[in-house]
Amino acid sequence: MIGPFGLLTDSPSIAVLATLYIVNLAIVVVTLFTIGNNRRPTTAVAWLLAISLIPYVGLLLFLLFGTNRLPAHRRRKQAEFDKIIRDATDELEDELGLTPVPKNYLPISNLARKLTSIPHLPGNRIQIHPNYNETIAEMAAEIDRAHSYVHVTFYAMGYDDVTQGFFDALERAVKRGVKVRVMYDQVGSFRYPGYAELKRRLDAIGCEWHRLYSIWPWEGGWQRVDLRNHRKLLVVDGLVSWIGSQNLIERDYHRKPNRRHGQQQWQDLMVRVAGPMALGVDAVFRSDWFVETGHLADDGADPTAEDFADNDAEDRAAGEAFSLYDCQLVPSGPGYEHENNLRIFTQLLYQARERVVIASPYFAPDDSMRYAITTAVQRGIEVHLHVSEHGDQFFTQHAQQSYYEELLRAGVRIWLYRSPYVLHSKHITVDGEVTMLGSSNMDMRSFTLNAEIMLIVYGKEFADRISWVEHSYRVHSRELTLDEWMARPRMHFAFDDLCRLTSVVQ
Repeated sequence: MIGPFGLLTDSPSIAVLATLYIVNLAIVVVTLFTIGNNRRPTTAVAWLLAISLIPYVGLLLFLLFGTNRLPAHRRRKQAEFDKIIRDATDELEDELGLTPVPKNYLPISNLARKLTSIPHLPGNRIQIHPNYNETIAEMAAEIDRAHSYVHVTFYAMGYDDVTQGFFDALERAVKRGVKVRVMYDQVGSFRYPGYAELKRRLDAIGCEWHRLYSIWPWEGGWQRVDLRNHRKLLVVDGLVSWIGSQNLIERDYHRKPNRRHGQQQWQDLMVRVAGPMALGVDAVFRSDWFVETGHLADDGADPTAEDFADNDAEDRAAGEAFSLYDCQLVPSGPGYEHENNLRIFTQLLYQARERVVIASPYFAPDDSMRYAITTAVQRGIEVHLHVSEHGDQFFTQHAQQSYYEELLRAGVRIWLYRSPYVLHSKHITVDGEVTMLGSSNMDMRSFTLNAEIMLIVYGKEFADRISWVEHSYRVHSRELTLDEWMARPRMHFAFDDLCRLTSVVQ
């Protein structure tokens, strides 16, 4: 029955409304006492508001996106493999003998070891590869040198004119009797044209391949649908590894030219690591393989110290000059209890004494890292931030821009890499003594939702080499000033701030 103001007055309708109200109130009360468990207060409050203001819809969104934890069976497998890594690295550590980390960075090394079970390892040769297409060709040539096995993981993988040679090299390896295992992130790859052709090509090669973090519940169990494996790595025979920021796809990611920014091209950085740390990279691959498939990838005995020495001797005999570096690997992601990359980043910032240089395509830090950066400047540290003038992701770019005013006022120098290039490299250098590079952006997605891999390199010589890369960024960039930034229309600031609220799920 309808009353004078259009309200439902019949008893059944009132009973239904009362029931819905009581159920919603119960949901709010229960979440009030449970949602704050191991969550940042700001995140917990945001979820409480969503559940209170949009009943049932908010609860559904929370069930889909409210936790960054992997299913229990995946976490159990991760823990099992972590123990395997600890045992293996203990043996390798005893065999190689460790050179001391610079005293200033011993806390960093100890923290990384505590978080990941991986020690710093000496005797690594590192080549820097900043040229996109040439890097893919060099990785294909690396595969052609494989004798035992090849392990491949890329967040975004596409079969196209640029990557065809890489897949041809995989096929040749299989025909030689080399064991080839390939993994790619499902969401990171299927959104690009030619995905079906990619799967057909992998089948034709005859290698073992798997999707990472499948969105289908019957393929690995239910989990938050936007948890992603963002790693990029290649391992050959446990002697050589490649890691960095570059995906295995054409440099324009198969995108049509943009009217404003033209044909966007990605600028990336990969490194080739030959030496004991290649086994660390391989351990990360095998960990993902074990968690995804439930099977250990067994290829016999790992390379020994003598094998690494022989590999070095071959290159020296060929006339190649190189230095050896102490390295440490930092895998991170929802399979780990702690936000490994965030903890290392902030520790580096607080230990800085003179200068910090950061390159990150997606920069949306949490409060701890934001305070570490601004505090560094207040302590008299020179801080440079390299980002893209125009990013490839609309909402992420605007969320990133919401931090610029605070950083500029604090004294951070922001360099905008000019269009049509997207600066996709991810690294930080501190005091010209230690460098950290790999796949992790400096945003909440990389800190909490993505599986990432970063490499720490100790020593001034390698930092000097990276400084030339940073110099090349500045040559292709323009410096953003506070006056220029504050001259923008106020609506631009408002939209940036709105996008900032969604940065944790971008």
